[in-house]
Amino acid sequence: MEKLLNVDNLVKNYTSGTETLQILKGISFKMEEGVSLAITGRSGSGKSTLLNILGGLDKSDSGSVRIRGMEITGLSEKNLSLYRSHDVGFIFQFHYLLKDFTAIENVMLPAYMSGMKKKDAMEKARVLLSDVRLLDRTEHFPSQLSGGERQRVAVARSLVNDPAIILADEPTGNLDSANSGMVAEILYDTTTRWGKSLIVVTHDEKVASRAHRRYALEDGVLKIVCGHIREKTGDESERRVTEE
Repeated sequence: MEKLLNVDNLVKNYTSGTETLQILKGISFKMEEGVSLAITGRSGSGKSTLLNILGGLDKSDSGSVRIRGMEITGLSEKNLSLYRSHDVGFIFQFHYLLKDFTAIENVMLPAYMSGMKKKDAMEKARVLLSDVRLLDRTEHFPSQLSGGERQRVAVARSLVNDPAIILADEPTGNLDSANSGMVAEILYDTTTRWGKSLIVVTHDEKVASRAHRRYALEDGVLKIVCGHIREKTGDESERRVTEE
């Protein structure tokens, strides 16, 4: 499989007064196109920091991140903004939907702002809302949606600009067990259907267990939990593919 993401020796430090805390201690891993990856770890272990660096929301002190061969760690702010708009889809623990916009408007807005014609953006948003099982909620405002429904709108929105990779930071963290399971199922199924790679940071073992590959971030070091990619064949049985 083609390599999508190549992370090499990422280091991130935070300084408070005279004390320096090393959050990421030389993180390295590779990820293929169309693969899902889950990262678990205790609070404060650096999971969100790593995700923010991959998404261009934060910068490392050293190391490199390449997506489809493009080095992002040295991009200018203007090019980082373009990267975040076109190459990455974000899903956070809080949905960040605009309260005065309907579900379909919230989904179509990033595409419209990126230059897509309004009619085309609306049509794509409608298709994505159908994929996340919310076609009957397109004209509802966030206040009229349940927590699980709002998060499913956020999943649809993350895909509207056809990004290379989806980064999800505790996407089920604010949901009850039933809604958590549904959102996780829809997140994995929808990103697979659209052929997207997915990195999920989560405390939820059930959410993590759905990923092709799992890592744990401990003491600034990324440790592999499963050393193989789990893929589904046409008959839904699992086969094992050794990671390179």
